[in-house]
Amino acid sequence: MALLVDAGVGDMIHEYDVAVVGYGPTGLVLASALGKAGHRVVVFERWPGLYGLPRLTHIDGETARTIQAVGDLELALRDASPLENYRYFNGHGELLFEIDWRGTSSGHPAHIAMYQPDIEDSIDKHVRASGTVEVNQGWAVVNVHPSDDGVELTARPWTKSRTGQWAHAGEERTVTAKYLVGADGANSFVRATLGIERSDLGVRDSWLNIDCERLRPLPERFDRTTQFCDPVRGHMFMPIGKSRQRFELAVLPGEDVAMFEDPGYAWSWLRETHGLGPDDVKILRNVVYGFEARIAERWRAGRVFLAGDAAHTTPPYLGQGACSGMRDGITLGWKLDLVLRGLAGDGLLDTYEAERRPHATTITETSTMLGRVANTHDPAAAAARDQAFRDGTAPPPPPFPAIVAGVVRHGEDGRPSPLAGTLTPQGVVVKDGVQGLFDDVVGRGFSLVSATDPRKALTGEQLDFLAGLGVTMATLVPGARDSVADVDGTYRDFLRDHDVEAFVGRPDFHLFWAGPLAELPAVIGELRDRLHWAPASAGVPA
Repeated sequence: MALLVDAGVGDMIHEYDVAVVGYGPTGLVLASALGKAGHRVVVFERWPGLYGLPRLTHIDGETARTIQAVGDLELALRDASPLENYRYFNGHGELLFEIDWRGTSSGHPAHIAMYQPDIEDSIDKHVRASGTVEVNQGWAVVNVHPSDDGVELTARPWTKSRTGQWAHAGEERTVTAKYLVGADGANSFVRATLGIERSDLGVRDSWLNIDCERLRPLPERFDRTTQFCDPVRGHMFMPIGKSRQRFELAVLPGEDVAMFEDPGYAWSWLRETHGLGPDDVKILRNVVYGFEARIAERWRAGRVFLAGDAAHTTPPYLGQGACSGMRDGITLGWKLDLVLRGLAGDGLLDTYEAERRPHATTITETSTMLGRVANTHDPAAAAARDQAFRDGTAPPPPPFPAIVAGVVRHGEDGRPSPLAGTLTPQGVVVKDGVQGLFDDVVGRGFSLVSATDPRKALTGEQLDFLAGLGVTMATLVPGARDSVADVDGTYRDFLRDHDVEAFVGRPDFHLFWAGPLAELPAVIGELRDRLHWAPASAGVPA
């Protein structure tokens, strides 16, 4: 690959725009987003192939929309099924509370049981088709050297010895990039190299994970995600799409992990607890996982960023850990794209942590709270917990977070304006005779959706800015310029229900703003400012 010099004498030579360390869900999303935008990306992943087993079993509609943007959605969800609820029972089978997962979000079921390898295969397929992303699997990064104008990193092959141990081989490769993203998991080498500490929410849970393939139809109860908060031993089950099933049970302090990972124990437990045997299911994986809740104290150090579990490690009790990492990938992707294209200043990259850290922290704290409910193993404490749920004094989970800082419209009081930072809708539309979901038919990136023609409210300079930003415009008036047919009334209902006339959506499916058309000129001005718009060097109208 040709080396490119981006500035004056003495500056670092950049072989790549972005280096990504780690090729799990977060790294996959980021690499695909950047590849689709045409940027030169190099990926290093120490494992020689995609994981191939379902650590991740649940996504929400927002995450499905992310996959729609960066992968083959049909492949990703070919064995998926919608989820209706997440139920918590006590040890006596009494329902403590239920999280309602019904409905839709972002044009997809609000919550989905799915098979992780299908998702990773679908995104990997698009990464490799981009033509601008180089994927190096079986390579571990061993040195990271950031500077003011780029990052140098060194990687070595990660090989398995005759004794079964993984180690670095002698071969070595050094590359340079403008930016580096550490998406290399909870034990992140990139984070450790930067000396970034993590705050600890005090989670120290261990659970045995038993993943199975369904050999014949199972009772209907297994189609629901169900947690049993039994003080003797907490356990749970959930579907993994249509064809597979997960069972988990707590490993208590002081217990022998090796005993739990013996397949004989798993079969004994499945038989005694659920009446299942080898004629019902085939065990695919039987392993003890440790859960923790930690947040990196910094997500950016100059030209290096942390994402996914490297930035925030979330217990699984809300099913949002990987979803949060994929949100990191899609958000950081569009911000790096604008900066790399010279359309936005470096200050835009500071908004990545400002937006994502509070969002991921709230999810981690909520998951930690639910984990305490599931892991109450003292009988007296469990009885008190049960009573609190009966009499309504147990605190409810907080609402799902929105973006509250960064690139969202703020009012005069300094707070996000109504709806800003929440999710944009996605419905089925028709444009130029083509019908499908909005992103596939109208386009991705920033969007301006309006009940009437918004051009009449904007100046030529503002329209030039929107064109330079690549904003897709959609008007619900038949026959008008940028007209789309709102097949299911998704946009009509959204505008009516929220008493707004238009909205501006971001490439990561969050609202920058929603409100009356009269506000639109001021909104466009604030969007320019919050993007640190600086397009002169890219030949785009200012």
